[in-house]
Amino acid sequence: MINNKLMAKTRNIGISAHIDSGKTTLSERILFYCDMIHKISDVRGAGDGAKMDHMELEKEKGITITSAATTVTWKGIGNAGTTFADGVDKETRINLIDTPGHVDFTVEVERSLRVLDGAVLVLCSVAGVQSQSITVDRQMRRYNVPRLAFLNKMDRMGANPFKGRDALVEKLNHNAVLVQIPIGEEDGFCGVVDLVAKKAYYFDGDNGEKVREEECPADLVDQMEEYRAEMIDKVAEFDDEIMERYLEGEEPSEEELHKCIKVGVQSLKLTPVFMGSAFKNKGVQLLLNGVARYLPSPLTCALPTIVDEKAGKMEIQPDPEGTLIAMAFKITDEQFGQLTYTRIYRGTLNKGETVYNTRTKKKVRVGRMVRMNSNDRENIDSAHAGDIIALVGVDCASGDTFVADDKDLNISCEGIHVPIPVIELSVSCKDKDAQARMSKGLAKFLKEDPTFHVYTDEESGETRIAGMGELHLEIYVERLKREFNAEVTVGAPQVNYRETIRTETKFDYTHKKQTGGSGQFGQVVGMLKPLPEDRKEKEDQVFRFNNEIKGGSIPNEFIGACEKGFQDVMDKGPLAAFPVINCEIFLQDGKYHDVDSSDMAFRIASRQAMRQAIKGAQPVLLEPVMKVEVTTPDEYQGSVIGDLSSRRGIIQGSETDPGGDVIINAEVPLSEMFGYSNELRSMSAGKASYTMEFARYAECPSNIQEKVIAERKEKLANDD
Repeated sequence: MINNKLMAKTRNIGISAHIDSGKTTLSERILFYCDMIHKISDVRGAGDGAKMDHMELEKEKGITITSAATTVTWKGIGNAGTTFADGVDKETRINLIDTPGHVDFTVEVERSLRVLDGAVLVLCSVAGVQSQSITVDRQMRRYNVPRLAFLNKMDRMGANPFKGRDALVEKLNHNAVLVQIPIGEEDGFCGVVDLVAKKAYYFDGDNGEKVREEECPADLVDQMEEYRAEMIDKVAEFDDEIMERYLEGEEPSEEELHKCIKVGVQSLKLTPVFMGSAFKNKGVQLLLNGVARYLPSPLTCALPTIVDEKAGKMEIQPDPEGTLIAMAFKITDEQFGQLTYTRIYRGTLNKGETVYNTRTKKKVRVGRMVRMNSNDRENIDSAHAGDIIALVGVDCASGDTFVADDKDLNISCEGIHVPIPVIELSVSCKDKDAQARMSKGLAKFLKEDPTFHVYTDEESGETRIAGMGELHLEIYVERLKREFNAEVTVGAPQVNYRETIRTETKFDYTHKKQTGGSGQFGQVVGMLKPLPEDRKEKEDQVFRFNNEIKGGSIPNEFIGACEKGFQDVMDKGPLAAFPVINCEIFLQDGKYHDVDSSDMAFRIASRQAMRQAIKGAQPVLLEPVMKVEVTTPDEYQGSVIGDLSSRRGIIQGSETDPGGDVIINAEVPLSEMFGYSNELRSMSAGKASYTMEFARYAECPSNIQEKVIAERKEKLANDD
């Protein structure tokens, strides 16, 4: 029987943050302090690069492109180790995933958070909460992931942990509480005071590996008592008995405070704030203690849910002795077969066993299992509930569910949120051999990345790729050249416009066709409406079908064909043949014929009804609008704002960061942002930087709509 103590000592966590906040640097230090590596490498600079950035492109660009998984063992601080408040001993196993910060690779964060039990939200202590911090926090909320906050870069000029805490409260609505205060400021930062233990910690040695515990410095005692009282006020709320005693003047013990913080974190109602400098090797070990103390194990995390075709949503217990349920959350297609990153939710998986894929309804034999350490692998023979491992040579898709018995074939783990691609471009090769290599590469990328789309333009016959941004597609084009030796010619980037409707309209269409023998007959009656604003993001869908048929005017066996017919038209709208989004269909009535009605007849009737309805519902063109955050020295603020305004941008506001730079927030149509990187560099002498992510689809101004429609018609005419 598998000992549940091992599961109790397991933490499945992710490191997530805004780009360049120090996630990979922090992950590198965690590997070092857990004895997984014996030399620290930096993300940028000489050497082999950070362990978790194993792709050549990651090392060259100094950014994380794909999430990397590793497993480490944290033994606590000090010679005797640390015994944690929940009874977990000093050997805590941490399955760690380092995720990208750049929004173009946001699906890596989505699928990682989908299978994790906890996370560390890394913030720059100078910049505080930035645009991608908000996105990452929204993703954590989507999957109900408890988190700790780590204010990194405390050694930099302008670092301010108190403003960082305030930003968590004001911008992210966190119940954030400092559990540490700094010793020293900026380049004088040398350690932290733990507010729970009332002890000072310093990090000595060449790599900060020697943690020295001392009494709180005399000049910080008053500040420590002030912020400790503030911390106790917030955390004592999570235990009525402790709160009652505290109100009567009895101070909670260290163990009681740990208990309260743990309850607050795991209920998603408290965010403890740690601090340090990963680059300067300070504060990381105390953060690891916090991970072990406060974040949940697979036994104590929120119960995962599965979807049963008959019973609906069901919670599953993480029982290693139960029947197997596992989910493939990330696919990497490699030279010697597919590598499938898998989270096991229930049961035990052994090498050589046969499992069932509930999507394909096929048997799969598990030939080899590995535990990942970035790009290195450790062969294992068995894994159980709570484990994150990789399967070698198993053919499946991202999001597939594996079960041990075919009686569970109608269940599936809940899916992963996949954002809509907003930009596309054409790719081609000079000769057939290169074309074949390109096709092979695109097929691999398509399998690995749900946000990467490949299709053939019906009118022109050219191959087009779509993704989350210019960098996203640029990386894939570069990988085609390096990994597949396919020299690709790239066309100009194009915006993924959409179409929608402004008003509701009724439809009533009869499809009737009589030939020799049985004919075709089907009538559909109903209403087409715009999807309400409050449900677009909430339901995360572009089309909703409502069956309101009563009295059998259309038999149940034809309802599915009607839904497919309505959906067929969503691919090409009436204005410029762009996909239609945010529509809701109400099928209310109809007629059928005992002999002539069929699936095909009702599908054709629904298709024609939808075409007519869209034309009568005031169709309009939508363009993707991006959330843009520009950081620039003050002297270039006017030029940057003026330039963004000339790009049809709406300035949302600006603020000055502690370092003196101005942060400008704006919403700008994607079509106006091509080539912005070079423009910004030239207008600011290379001193300004920006980040950009998809915000929403918005209605095109009439002059832009006319221009896009005219260009689209001209393109289609030329292709013909």
